[in-house]
Amino acid sequence: MTTQTLQTAMPYRIGDPDTACRYPVIIGKDQVIGRAHRWHREWFVDSSAGEHNLRRPPKGQAGIDMAAAYLAEEYAVGRITAIPLDQARAEEPTPLCGPVPLLHPRMPATDRNIKSAITAFEGLAAHHWRAVLTGFPGSDNHWYLSCLLCPWEGPKFWSHLRGRNGAPPSAHRHEGGCIGKDKVRQLITAYQQ
Repeated sequence: MTTQTLQTAMPYRIGDPDTACRYPVIIGKDQVIGRAHRWHREWFVDSSAGEHNLRRPPKGQAGIDMAAAYLAEEYAVGRITAIPLDQARAEEPTPLCGPVPLLHPRMPATDRNIKSAITAFEGLAAHHWRAVLTGFPGSDNHWYLSCLLCPWEGPKFWSHLRGRNGAPPSAHRHEGGCIGKDKVRQLITAYQQ
């Protein structure tokens, strides 16, 4: 007969992403047990134990939920420690005042990646977006951007901003409102063609 130990993890919540597009996993009032981020369909966690690749989530499970549950389990058994949310925010990378590098540090400088990055930056400029911290991370990775039509900043996927089949992207820019779809269409030349 085998004995199975049931470990109950502490309740947690997932906070807003930081400028590096990492989601803090928070327990209690304001204790961060780690951060989770996606990179090319795989989910990574950063904690007091370092970075760990959790790979892809099982079909039907959201990667952020898998990553948060992993951190909660690791914390419950004492393998990682927590830090106050204020400290975690103070450790966030700060936005650059000038232009960002062409490629994200994890992106290899291949001809294809460089060409894609140039296309992405041209698209950002045409649609009034600005990269805040890093260069092009690839089409399907979060990229922390600033909307140049309102004060919003946050993570977006380039694949969601570039439009499809020669058509411009959706005039709905981001959650939290912007200046309205009609004004977006008036200000951005691509919608007038």
